[in-house]
Amino acid sequence: MTDLPIVLVVDDELRSQEALRRVLAEDFEVLTASSAAEAEERLGGEMVSAILCDQRMPGCTGVEFLKTVRDRWPDPVRMIISGYTDSEDIIAGINEAGIYQYITKPWDPDELVATVRGAIQLYRLQSDNQSVSLEMRVAASALEQVVASKRRVLKSRFGFDRIVHAEGSPMAEAIAQARKIAGYDISVLITGESGTGKELLARAVHYNSQRADKAFVVENCGALPDQLLESELFGCKKGAFTGAYEDRIGLFEQANGGTIFLDEVGETSPAFQVKLLRVLQEGEIRPLGARLTRKVDVRVIAATNRNPEEEVEAKRFRRDLYYRLAAFRLHLPPLRDRPMDIPLLAHLLLGETMKAFGKPIQGIADAALSRMRAYDWPGNVREMQNEIQRMVALAERPVLDAHLLSISLQGAGRDAVEPGPAPGITLRERVETLEEDMIRQALDRHRGNISRAADELGLSRVGLRAKLQRYGLERGSNRVN
Repeated sequence: MTDLPIVLVVDDELRSQEALRRVLAEDFEVLTASSAAEAEERLGGEMVSAILCDQRMPGCTGVEFLKTVRDRWPDPVRMIISGYTDSEDIIAGINEAGIYQYITKPWDPDELVATVRGAIQLYRLQSDNQSVSLEMRVAASALEQVVASKRRVLKSRFGFDRIVHAEGSPMAEAIAQARKIAGYDISVLITGESGTGKELLARAVHYNSQRADKAFVVENCGALPDQLLESELFGCKKGAFTGAYEDRIGLFEQANGGTIFLDEVGETSPAFQVKLLRVLQEGEIRPLGARLTRKVDVRVIAATNRNPEEEVEAKRFRRDLYYRLAAFRLHLPPLRDRPMDIPLLAHLLLGETMKAFGKPIQGIADAALSRMRAYDWPGNVREMQNEIQRMVALAERPVLDAHLLSISLQGAGRDAVEPGPAPGITLRERVETLEEDMIRQALDRHRGNISRAADELGLSRVGLRAKLQRYGLERGSNRVN
């Protein structure tokens, strides 16, 4: 068996067959047939890449035979050899039989081999194209399944039930309202301080809407100047402005059929607000540098950390745009107004941080949670996430103690009522944590003076030294004296 491509020579003259075989045998595996019927048998049993057929044969012409071949075996590349140059035969061969090449006798051996090589290359390209087309159909189906699976994961991850809040939390009302309007195709404006979870709520609205199977795209409107923001949202043509090196599809077009989340929309300029208003009114965008507009079907969810009514009254935000964006308005309370949520959020963020850092932690000490509840959290949940990450990175014990908190939280809630013990913490660990915290506080109050701290704690200087060594409070520190 050979790996050479197969060429079928069809000619009723044996001398012609042998001449063609000698010329082609070095580069191809050559099969021969003396009639159309014999050639059909060959085609039925072999993977033929190309056919060389004489035009004048008894019973039928080469064109008639190759027309039959085209219907039954369309893959082999078909060529005619003839000593006649009748233009009608050539036209019929091209139109009816799909002839690749019309070769006239007497043929030149080198030119013939080159022609057959071209035919074999065409056959391979056609085969590759068919394989790629089939693979693309299979890949497209597989990709659709992958995308659908990922969207199901996203819908589960960003459901309303994944927004953490305790019973009686002010967050409950905002979530309940969002659930009611998620399925209605209206614009939503979410207000609240930075870090309160506006994007998280926007995603929950999207993944519980009729657009859940389409894209959800995000743009921070306060992070870019007008021209770049317009390019990001509406797209641009190459050369529309300095730095526009290629055509760009804007986020509105990418989100077609889905949802776009415009964060910090209150930071946009009056000039840009006019352009955004037109998009919302007309349902169409015009990329920078383009002459024609494009229709888009997008649900808009916007967010701002400013008071929109005050911005409208101060004429910093267009009233008509505000009404377009705020078909329904949701407000997220700051973390300081929902202290009952703080322990839940802290433990959730701890779990995420442990997974990200690969560092096991058993829980958060009661004193640390007390100070967290008493703190104002100007950065809200985002600030709490940073705090938890810092504590986990610094922790040397299995429980996150209050001394790991940043300076801004250290003095918060010292007199707060201690909550119950964190889950999974033994009584001994809780007592040790409390003892360590008391020692730290005494040292802080007495500026590291061991004698005075020991007197306050009812310990001897030697006893306090032993506890400092036990809790590692002397290690690498000059705070005690």
